[in-house]
This record gives sequence, structure tokens and C-alpha cells, in this order.
Amino acid sequence: MAQTYELVVGIRFSRGSKIYHFDAADFRTIDLKDYVIVETSKGRQIGEVVQVLHDFEAEGEPLKSIEGLATPRELIVRETLNSKKTEVIQFAKQRVKELGLKEIRILDAEYGFDGSRLTVTYSCSIEDKVDLKTLKYDIQKAFSVPVVDIRQLGPRDVAKLIGGMGACGLACRCCSRYLTEFSSISIRMAKEQGISLTPTEITGMCGRLRCCLVYENDYYVECRKLLPKKNKRVVTPQGEGKVVELFPLRGAVLVSIPDVGKREFKRDQITYEDQATPPADGKEAE
Repeated sequence: MAQTYELVVGIRFSRGSKIYHFDAADFRTIDLKDYVIVETSKGRQIGEVVQVLHDFEAEGEPLKSIEGLATPRELIVRETLNSKKTEVIQFAKQRVKELGLKEIRILDAEYGFDGSRLTVTYSCSIEDKVDLKTLKYDIQKAFSVPVVDIRQLGPRDVAKLIGGMGACGLACRCCSRYLTEFSSISIRMAKEQGISLTPTEITGMCGRLRCCLVYENDYYVECRKLLPKKNKRVVTPQGEGKVVELFPLRGAVLVSIPDVGKREFKRDQITYEDQATPPADGKEAE
């Protein structure tokens, strides 16, 4: 059952990360770009306010409340702690090498709010679980941190963290620029859009299906509903034939007609069984 909150803020803990919502009813003057302290699964953290929402409805578990606005001193402490992360990463990489963990790649390190917790992220080239207890103990001992959390990232999150040029040629990948969550993507989306199923055409730098396959998928699906399926028999001004190709965006099909050849026709130039009814106002999908 949905619960309505008078004032909710969307918090981001790092650039491009997922946005988490917290109840801010006790902080009426809170504004965008403020930094607040909240309790998370990683302990207390400082996050930046990127959304201010009124009368917000949320499903599931009740939203946690923010603890308060971060003071200038707390922000300085956070920056001081995170300035040490390069040292942590280098140490972890060296220990991985010494321990012979060739399949492990250290990616990042992040201190918690007060330095009592350190999270180290990594990627793994094999599916089997790797024992990292020794690495965890060594990091904890070297940097005197009470809690060390070592987390594995999936291929998409790794690509997001590393950044770099996208498969399409853009200077910065969509995941690193603005995507905060990854949508569910399937091969069917590529088929709906008539995209070649060649791996190099549909996979991103992460080795998974490209995130952009979902961008226009809904529009393609709606356009295809107004066209006959491939191999469907249709009647055209030049005779009866079989649909061999669809062009959803321009509302046309390519028809193979005996003794005539292949010809392209607009949707309103053909008729066939089970023909979809166009919109009541007669307009194409915008």
C-alpha cells in the first residue's frame, strides 16, 4: 500500500549513482545541493540532495528519515577520508597481485561518514566465488578501519564506474553520463527495431546488451502494431504479395509481388486480414 509523505528528498551519494529517497518532513528549509546525513546499508553516509518532492507517494517499506544537514566540518572530514582512497586502491591492487588473485580487479574504495567503514569494490573475470578473507583482513589491518566491506560489481556497473567512449562513438557512455538505474533489456527489443543481431551491433563496452535498446523500444512496438507482420499476405495497388520487410518509423512495408518484384508501400496503401485499426483521429504516432 502506498504511503504519502509531505516532503521527500532524493539523495545521491556519488556522481551518476542511483537516487535514494528519504523523508525530510522535519527539515522544511532543505534545498537542492544541500548535503545531508542518512543511515544506509553501508552505515551513516553523506549524500547530496538532487530532488525535493512534495506529497510524494512511496510503495513498500516506510522511507527512512534524514538525520540532519551535514556541517562544514563533516564535509571536510569526508573529503579528507576520501583523499586516502588512492592509497587504499594501490595497496589492495598490490595485495591482490601478491596473493595470486589474477581474476580480481580492484576498482574503487570509499570511506563511510566517520571513517569507521571502508568499502572496496572489485570485478571478477570468473563466475566461481573467490575467497577474499585474507585481502579483507590485510586492508583492515593496514588502514585501521573497524569494518571493511569488499563488494563485487557487475559488468554494467563496472562500465559505469570506469567511463570512456560508448560503442556508438559518444565521448562518454550513457551509463556514466546520466543513467542512474539499468533497465531490463532483451534480444526481442533489437528484433522489434530491426537491428542486426550481430554481437558487435547490440552489445555495449560492458559486454551486455546496449542500454540504448530500450530508449525507443516502446515507440517501435506501437508503430509495428499498425503494420502487418513479416511474411503476411497483403493486397497492394500492384497486386497481392508477401511482406518481406517492415519500416516502422515511416509506417511502410516492403512487399514481394509475383512478376513485379519488391515494392514499398505505405500502411494506407495495403489491406490484409486482421488489419489493425488506426487511431481515431487518423494521426500517426508522434
